[in-house]
Amino acid sequence: MLAYTYIEHEKFELIEKPKPVISDERDAIVKVTLASICSSDLHIKHGSVPRAVPGITVGHEMVGIVEQVGSAVNTVKPGDRVTVNVETFCGDCFFCKNGWVNNCIDQNGGWALGCRIDGGQAEYVRVPYADQGLDKIPDSVTDLQALLVGDVLATGYWAANISEIKREDTVLIIGAGPTGLCTLQCVGLHQPKRIIICDVDESRLAFVRECYPDVLTVTPDNVRECVLSHSDHGGADVVLEVAGSNDTFRMAWECARPNAIVTVVALYDSPQILPLPEMYGKNLTFKTGGVDGCNCKETLDLIAEGKIDTVPLITHTVPLKDIAKGYELFESKRDGVIKVAVTMD
Repeated sequence: MLAYTYIEHEKFELIEKPKPVISDERDAIVKVTLASICSSDLHIKHGSVPRAVPGITVGHEMVGIVEQVGSAVNTVKPGDRVTVNVETFCGDCFFCKNGWVNNCIDQNGGWALGCRIDGGQAEYVRVPYADQGLDKIPDSVTDLQALLVGDVLATGYWAANISEIKREDTVLIIGAGPTGLCTLQCVGLHQPKRIIICDVDESRLAFVRECYPDVLTVTPDNVRECVLSHSDHGGADVVLEVAGSNDTFRMAWECARPNAIVTVVALYDSPQILPLPEMYGKNLTFKTGGVDGCNCKETLDLIAEGKIDTVPLITHTVPLKDIAKGYELFESKRDGVIKVAVTMD
């Protein structure tokens, strides 16, 4: 089969690999029907994910059809259409039982697919712990509607849930990329008083204004003034940092009011400074880390109910044979690209 593979630092390549096989009774083999390109894939390419193993097939956001299951798999069967969770988790350890699946103690726990084991920018993928890692797609939901469920939508849903958003809150989201836009939709489920989203890319802010007209948009140059003029207590009640650029961590805590919650969703390319003397007295609560992606069924139900729609985020589609072109487009942010889908044609 064809598989897009991490060869070495700064080098991915489409190569032939053997089709995966069941290696554990809790595995499933999924025939991938649609995959996508994610910023985390670029982090691997550029060396920002030290755990990533050269030689693995990249890709951790995909949907497909179950082709084969191990003897201990109970929740899915061959022929089922499924989403694939970015997280691999056993469901049995202390962390899994508390919903902290990103820290599953299994050797392949957490973000494994497309990082430490073969992922889904390929024609087939082996999914460990299939009972936890696969969710059946409702008949009324298309593959395209479900494509982002396993990663960026899971991240946005998790981030919004841990941010303790209340109806009287002003919420600032920093970053209007794919994860930021998924976070925006999930924050909206909590019905805060105001949502402000900040980005350097005017085309993405225009996209927000078109699709979410009640959301305020602002560029970094004016973000503090915007937040102050649209908040009741000297800053945002909740800040979600989804951008991960050089200045956005500082922007996040500076725009927060005292005693606010700052949720850091971003994955940074370099260490960030926590200037405790400067922020002393603000009494901020920071929440940060990798997504605990164990709510995919809930988000699939929300899609089926029409409460979440990520299809407009998928602006471009390429076949697997042209995936390198899709990566170049995605990384260059040309042609209004937000998210690139990959077909197996």
